[in-house]
Amino acid sequence: MKYLKYFIQFLFAIIFFSICKLLGPKISSDLGGKIFEKIGPYFRSKKLIHANIKNSIPSVSSNNLNTIIKLMWNNYGRVFAEYMFIKNFRMGKLSSKIQVEGQEILDDIKKHNKQAIFVSGHFGNFELMAMHLEKTGINLSTIYRPLNNIFLNFMMERIRKKYICKHQIKKGIGGMKKLINLKKNNISTALMIDQRVSEGILSNFFNRKALTTTVPAQLVKKFKIPVIPIYIERTKNINFKVTINKPLLFSNNDTIQNITDKLNKELEKMILNKPEQWIWSHNRWK
Repeated sequence: MKYLKYFIQFLFAIIFFSICKLLGPKISSDLGGKIFEKIGPYFRSKKLIHANIKNSIPSVSSNNLNTIIKLMWNNYGRVFAEYMFIKNFRMGKLSSKIQVEGQEILDDIKKHNKQAIFVSGHFGNFELMAMHLEKTGINLSTIYRPLNNIFLNFMMERIRKKYICKHQIKKGIGGMKKLINLKKNNISTALMIDQRVSEGILSNFFNRKALTTTVPAQLVKKFKIPVIPIYIERTKNINFKVTINKPLLFSNNDTIQNITDKLNKELEKMILNKPEQWIWSHNRWK
């Protein structure tokens, strides 16, 4: 029964992507946003989303709360529709839709063949981070969590490896070993640090303890390399701004715990900049 449900979802995605290809990127993004505004609330707990936002932004008004939720689903749908056009964002006409601030930081890494750990969260169209880094010429690997739907996951993995980042590493112990081997070959790493992970540690996140990945902190301790936070913001429709923040440098005295805590603080700042563009539907503080 589970696989039948997954296959139906896969068929829906194929049909939707086929329609998107005919409609073009802007109309498809708009359509995806409107569809998810309607169907999104049926797939995730409204109570959970409300609690996540209220606990993180206590001053939020009822009107703003509803606006954040509506725009969150809208952005979710836009991202889904935009997978059909990732190739165009990388090497086609849509590349002009991406404004980059702090490109000189990436150019310096490339010029001097340095390593770095790039971190972000699920903001705007989050796939643009690894895509832009690799496009810039940085030797890169990226960590991802496979989708539960095996049919959709196969399709998404193909898109990611071909147009986003060729070195895709599944999260987990096996992935960590592969990541360290790539690090020895001077390959940088990009990952999202806003997901709940069972193998993480408890770290303060909006004044509550949340299980958080220690991968960036472990790499900092082992390879003595900087962490560079990146923020992806949807400015309007299919226009984006990618902000490359200054590298965060840590000393030998920094522990796994305080490195992880500091990165969560950076994540909080990004979320509060445009809370409607972050995914509040996950049980992050479970």
